[in-house]
Amino acid sequence: MKLISVLVIDDSALMRKLLTGVINGDPRMEVVGTAEDPYVAREQIKQLNPDVLTLDIEMPKMNGITFLRNLMRLRPMPVVMVSTLTEKGASATLESLELGAFDYVAKSTLQEDWGIDKFAKLVVEKVHMASLANINALAQSSLLLAMDEEKRQRLTAIETGRLKQGTIIAIGSSTGGTEALNQILSMMPANAPPIVIAQHIPATFSASLARRLNDGSAMKVIEAIDGGEILPGHAYLAPGNCHMTLRRRGHGYICRLLQTEKVNRHRPSVDVLFDSVLGEVGSLAIGVILTGMGADGAEGLLRMREAGCQTVGQDEHSSVVYGMPRAAKNLGAVEFQLPLSKIPQKLLDLCVTSESGVRAL
Repeated sequence: MKLISVLVIDDSALMRKLLTGVINGDPRMEVVGTAEDPYVAREQIKQLNPDVLTLDIEMPKMNGITFLRNLMRLRPMPVVMVSTLTEKGASATLESLELGAFDYVAKSTLQEDWGIDKFAKLVVEKVHMASLANINALAQSSLLLAMDEEKRQRLTAIETGRLKQGTIIAIGSSTGGTEALNQILSMMPANAPPIVIAQHIPATFSASLARRLNDGSAMKVIEAIDGGEILPGHAYLAPGNCHMTLRRRGHGYICRLLQTEKVNRHRPSVDVLFDSVLGEVGSLAIGVILTGMGADGAEGLLRMREAGCQTVGQDEHSSVVYGMPRAAKNLGAVEFQLPLSKIPQKLLDLCVTSESGVRAL
């Protein structure tokens, strides 16, 4: 069996040694080289042709973001960011995902209880999954957004009277999801139905991600708050470390945030969101499952479809990781399986009483 070859890029000798030990400790992979800065890394990539890179953000001579931008333009390959998840670090890491990085591991994990064990588990899991990732989907994420700019300029509001009253769109996503969400939300008009989102993300990231998504969308995208009203033209991102549910209040709905047990190893969990939306909104809800590892959301989406909700799943070709959408598809939970670029238009079509009520994108 061919081992997954990994190049470790970090300016800290201690971190390079730690990552090398962790990766070499897994029988599926090996570190074939290390580099203390991007210039050394560039030569190592040419010589060693690694399957996966681990990359620090803050390095001398050239920062990791600049290096990643050049890499994904000239030689796209799977990259796992090993970063500091401060507020500043969160913004930089989200930028790296926008540029095509596969995923990230927080250095701060080392400071938690059982930190080294948890850190090691995350590193080997994400390096292994990165080696299986759809590199074309990673490389094209920012390109697709650039190509859609002209379409976004032409986007018009849904005609009043055409919009189905009471519709709420629920979206679940994980690895690769931050940019998939960006693509979808950037194509939704300002008067679109409310959208509620469960994206697997740390608590230190969710506020930054909401701001980033808001900057590119005609909708108002915010990090959900407990008791906050669900309004048309708004998208609500579940905060990291909180399940998000809906509750009916009068003729509308509010967000409720819970820190109950993790579901499918996640909080927020997509299944929790889907079940809540189904219970409160019923068949008027639309369920969407996007790229991500594992199977969170698959059973919840199936329950939505069986109850009469319309459901959409991202296809394999456009998914960074075809895990969650595959699990949902295999259960029969997906009514419409589409490439990411086609999902915004389908959602608009499903939100109106007649498909002729929305201008084609």
